[in-house]
Formats: sequence, C-alpha cells, structure tokens
Amino acid sequence: MTPPPLFDTALARLRLARARRAGYADFLLARAVDDLGERLGAILRRFPVALDLGTPSAAAARSLLGEGRADTVLRLAPLPEVEPQILTTVADPEALPLAPASFDLAVSLLALQHVNDLPGTLAQVRRSLRPDGVFVGCLLGGRTLTELRQVFAQAESDMEGGVSPRVAPFVEIREMGGLLQRAGFALPVTDVETLTVRYAHPIALMRDLRAMGLTNVLTERRRTPLRRATLMRAMSLYAERFSDPDGRLRATFEVLWLSGWAPHVSQQKPLKPGSAKTRLAEALGTTEHHSEGDKQ
Repeated sequence: MTPPPLFDTALARLRLARARRAGYADFLLARAVDDLGERLGAILRRFPVALDLGTPSAAAARSLLGEGRADTVLRLAPLPEVEPQILTTVADPEALPLAPASFDLAVSLLALQHVNDLPGTLAQVRRSLRPDGVFVGCLLGGRTLTELRQVFAQAESDMEGGVSPRVAPFVEIREMGGLLQRAGFALPVTDVETLTVRYAHPIALMRDLRAMGLTNVLTERRRTPLRRATLMRAMSLYAERFSDPDGRLRATFEVLWLSGWAPHVSQQKPLKPGSAKTRLAEALGTTEHHSEGDKQ
C-alpha cells in the first residue's frame, strides 16, 4: 500500500503565495543563490540549457542568466509568475513534465524539503539531464529549527500533557548520498552548512518563518489553534535555553547541499577491488606489516 503523504503540498503552495504577497523574507534564499554561484564557479563550463526546479523565487534563474552560466533557463515554479527571459511554468516536483536528456544543468534551492517522494523526484531530475549534465541543489536539513522544536515539545508536554507535530522532520545529511546514488547519479557529493540566525524574540522568528512560507504543512498537523498558555510557555523556554549573553536568541538553519552528474564515459570511475598495481605501503614510503591472521 502507498503510505499517506507526509506533507500537504497544496497547503505549502498556499503558504508560499501568502508569504510572497506579504513580502517574502529572502535572506536564506539569497545566501543559497550566492553559494550556488560559488559552487558552479568550480565547474569550468557554460550550460546551454538549465532547469530551475521549485526554487521559491526566480532569484536562482536570474543569477544563472545574469552571470552567464546558462544560455536558456526553464523554471518549474511553485506558483504562477512572469519573469523576462525565463521560460516559466507551474509544475509539481513529483510529476515533472520533462523529456529525457533535455538539460545540461539542474538546480533547486530550498524547495525539496517538502517533497513527499524525494527519491522519485531526484530520479526524474537525473533522467532529464543529458549525459555529463550536473545537478546542484540544497534543502533544509534535520537540525533546522532544533531550538523551536525542543521548546514546543516541552511546552505542550507541560501545559497539555502531550506533543503534536509542529516542525517538519527534515532529511538527514547521512541519507543524501545514498538517495543520489539510488536515483542514478554518478560522483555524488553532499555537504552541510549550518547557519545561526539571531532574533530579539521568538515571535520575530515565527514571523520570518511565515514570511518564508515555512509554517507547518504536515498532513498530520494539529488542526486546533495553539493555546496561549502553551505559546507563552514555549517563548519562556526559548529565552531560558537558547539566549546569548546579549539577550538575543539563536535559531539554527541547516542547509544540505547535494550534487551529482548524469553518467558519461568520460567520468572518473573507481577501480575494482584488488586491481591496484602499487601497494599502499610503497606509496607512503613505509614498511608493510602482517598479522598472524594475514599469514595464514
């Protein structure tokens, strides 16, 4: 049986639309766009046709064109929008309307953490790349909002005698390399960047989450309004546990970066076990020692 979806993706789009109408808080995305430029700068290649998958705004697509990384960008956007020079259509990341081997580059920034079938989406991206095409993306990881998660769990336990799911269970970095390989990518690479954002009050953090469209979209989320007593207890716990000496409060955002290539004959491949022609001891200039078990 197909498991029920973890995320309400229609609600996620509504929350993002609300955020963009009210003024999207783009500080995390702006940082990710800058990092993307640095990562692509290490690839000495221009990409004729690029794909932007689900990035909350067109900032990444504009950067690819403005910096001359790509000649043409197709943007599969979460919401309707019009951007000069960018081919844009609204699409579901889990059912991509893409022909095989259509793109030289695919990027996705801060979008895939709310995909229900992440392995399936990565496999579709892989199929859309031409041989030796590359995918570079980032999503929020498991330590994101760890402070908020802890204080709400404790506050609900203290005030209501139970805990409800309020913050999404983000993916862990140790899982990503395997997911890329499972999707068919060659030379997969994953790394993590942990950002600490400081706030004068927890309510300011919650306003920013709303302005990024990152409020609770779990399918099994609690439907009843948050009790005032529970909220006040959570705010008090946040100040007690996660304040700096100057009184400002820490909020963690963990950004997982991942990249992989569509297989091509020109790419490096690992040697088969036992095929090395030089012993490791010789390469290191040391003496090789054998245990009794090795000699038997």
